[in-house]
Amino acid sequence: MTEFGYVETGRATLHYASEGEGPLVLFVHGFPEGWYSWRHQLPAVAAAGYRAVAVDVRGYGGSTKRHAISEYSLQELAADMAGAAAALSERPAVIVGHDWGAPISWTSALLHPQQFRAIACLSVPHSAPGEIPTDEVHDKIFTQRGRYFYQVDFQDEGRAEAELEADPAETIRKFYYALSGDAPDGTWPTDKKPGDGLLKGLIEPPIPLLWLTQEDVAHYAFEFGRSGFRGPLNRYRNRRRDWNMLRSRNSHVIAQPSLFISGTRDLATRLAGSDGLDRMKDLLPGLMGIHMLEGAGHWTQQEKPHEVNSLLVDWLAQLDG
Repeated sequence: MTEFGYVETGRATLHYASEGEGPLVLFVHGFPEGWYSWRHQLPAVAAAGYRAVAVDVRGYGGSTKRHAISEYSLQELAADMAGAAAALSERPAVIVGHDWGAPISWTSALLHPQQFRAIACLSVPHSAPGEIPTDEVHDKIFTQRGRYFYQVDFQDEGRAEAELEADPAETIRKFYYALSGDAPDGTWPTDKKPGDGLLKGLIEPPIPLLWLTQEDVAHYAFEFGRSGFRGPLNRYRNRRRDWNMLRSRNSHVIAQPSLFISGTRDLATRLAGSDGLDRMKDLLPGLMGIHMLEGAGHWTQQEKPHEVNSLLVDWLAQLDG
């Protein structure tokens, strides 16, 4: 049975869902999700002998929501995860992240290695910061060429919030479908111009899908209806701050045991570049596997729950066997 609670991290209060007893496995969601995106993983990991806890990241659901952009930097959110892990477990935890939850988890393991004994991430590979700040790269590749890119679009405070909050259910339906493995090639528009907005050109999907029901959409719509999108969007507004922090580090090697899972149709993994997985290997000496799930799009653990559960449970067994 799923239990709900709140944990104080030292800098924020995080709402969480929990199942099972045993060593802590901490799940970190991405955009625009919430603890609910791990609804299929919590019972499977709990049944394997662990305490599975999925948090609402700061700015989402029932967790602390602050206005300032700087409150949503990778450094701040990694500190949240380390604080949550320390409060929920006497021993180092395993951390699992998807989408933005992946960089948050990679950074948590990098900055707080004493708190996290292993890490598994979905969709977004680990990487070291490049020579050029991320925002300058995006400006050169997209904006200067008259091309729309959602991460640039999200920098405009208030406008992006208004678009996404006008109808949260529509936002979830269209955005989820466009990045899923079910969407035909070409569903994600490539001909939009700067300022067009996220939802322009996205089609209404045939809900229910096998992995996304009307009830699922209603849950997300309710959560974003009460929390809004400013906190989630502020994560994208820390590109330069995150780059500066990571560039200040001498090493980006994560030594803990690690695992990576993605889908063959995940646009976020492709965004890391054709050599993204190879570059990741050099930074993860404890890497125990890379698994690309055939036909899966961006919403890995929701689209392919049984495959993800099997990979995670097998990996945990190897860690603790």
